[in-house]
Amino acid sequence: MQENQNKMKVLLNKVPQVTIFFWVIKILCTTVGETFADFINFNIGLGLTLTTIIMGVAFFIALFLQFKASKYVPAIYWVTVVLISVFGTLVTDNLTDNMGAPLEVSTAAFSVLLGLTFLLWYLSEKTLSIHSIFNRKREVFYWLTILFTFALGTAVGDLYSEQLGFGYLNTGIGVVIIIALVFFAYKFLKLDGVLAFWIAYILTRPLGASIGDYLSQSKVNGGLGLGTTVTSVIFLITILAIIVFLAVSKIDTNAKSDIAETNQRNGNKKHVLKQTIVVLLIFLVVGIGGYNWRSNNIASQGATEQATLAGQLNDFVKIENDMLNAVNINDFASAKKDADNLEHQWDTQEPKLRKIDSTTWTKIDGTIDSVLAAVRSSKPNVNQSNTALTHSHSVLKAANKSTSKPGASQTKLSGHLNNFAKIENDILNAVNKNDFASAKKGADELEHQWDTQEPTLRKIDGATWTKIDGTIDVVLAAVRSSNPDGNKCKTALNNSFSNINRADK
Repeated sequence: MQENQNKMKVLLNKVPQVTIFFWVIKILCTTVGETFADFINFNIGLGLTLTTIIMGVAFFIALFLQFKASKYVPAIYWVTVVLISVFGTLVTDNLTDNMGAPLEVSTAAFSVLLGLTFLLWYLSEKTLSIHSIFNRKREVFYWLTILFTFALGTAVGDLYSEQLGFGYLNTGIGVVIIIALVFFAYKFLKLDGVLAFWIAYILTRPLGASIGDYLSQSKVNGGLGLGTTVTSVIFLITILAIIVFLAVSKIDTNAKSDIAETNQRNGNKKHVLKQTIVVLLIFLVVGIGGYNWRSNNIASQGATEQATLAGQLNDFVKIENDMLNAVNINDFASAKKDADNLEHQWDTQEPKLRKIDSTTWTKIDGTIDSVLAAVRSSKPNVNQSNTALTHSHSVLKAANKSTSKPGASQTKLSGHLNNFAKIENDILNAVNKNDFASAKKGADELEHQWDTQEPTLRKIDGATWTKIDGTIDVVLAAVRSSNPDGNKCKTALNNSFSNINRADK
């Protein structure tokens, strides 16, 4: 009777058996998660927020079909994994780019969430084995775990490869070495199989990201230059081929159940618990120790050079200026090459610049992301690209001239002018579209808000208020002209916008 029940559970298991094909397709899915998200975000130009919404909806539809299936179906399962890899990547990217959450915070948060998921899963089901996903509760725990592993893997990978400056290739090599050590421990040191599996599963995320970036980055930036489009297509076709093979051969559905193995492990829980604690301690010591060592090394380099970003951003100002010139003559081929160079240089300098002034770095990073998305769009718009570049360029130049210490306010108005910067940015967008009706409405709103806030702002810093007030007057005059001139309006807006940005820091 028990044997028949075990056989039935094998048939109803909702996930594949762990074979070499499992790991190959997992890494392929992880790579697609990195490149396909960038393809939709930058190449198609949907932007990070809209991309996240679209991929989130697609993921939940696939997950619904996965839950509805009565057994493991390769096509449904692996499509869900592909989509969860993209969605998990985007969750971390949103926290970092849109919400300004440091990667250290994301790493810690997802580590805690993953740990809690494992704990609740084990307390509820007495096993974390993926070979026994034959009821709804285990399936929920399983997919929640997968989501957090992708999000955590993204955060850890970005933290070490970008922020700490190890680079994608070195990070990938490091991950391969760790996975090899885990396999050695499993094979020869009797490391628990379930524990080894989940360690490897988490680590394949930064490994896949490293492969994706190496393939998609330009040759100038140390990659193979395939681009996100070609890389995504190659890997998606490969994934499809493997899925078809698995569906036909059923090679990943006929392996034996690990129920017996689970029962055997029940008598050895203390040993597995000790292994888990030891592994966690090793990762904490090595991970935190490596992070502190690298951070201190970067900090000491920054301290010996200078304490602000002033003078550190000349190359980026020049690159964006070249891009702006290319965009203005509608030469997007050159603009996209410059975008690759901008991204590479910015990522390379991230560890150093971020340590000097993380607040300003984060602000500039957001503007550069907007530039990359606009220029790399499949159908780039001159006005949108011009607006993104003008904004980013002004922020870069302001930071490059800054002489204050990191974190110090440029003026007493710091933090009080966000709304005015937004209004002027909206006016600039309208002017770029030659939509002066909307621009004039924006001008009315700007004047009203500025006049309303005058008593407060003028009392805080009268000199700076007076300077900005003069630039706003020029903007209002240019936009409200009976025959408004686009170039004059842009000049006035860019000047006022840069003054507001500088004062708002």
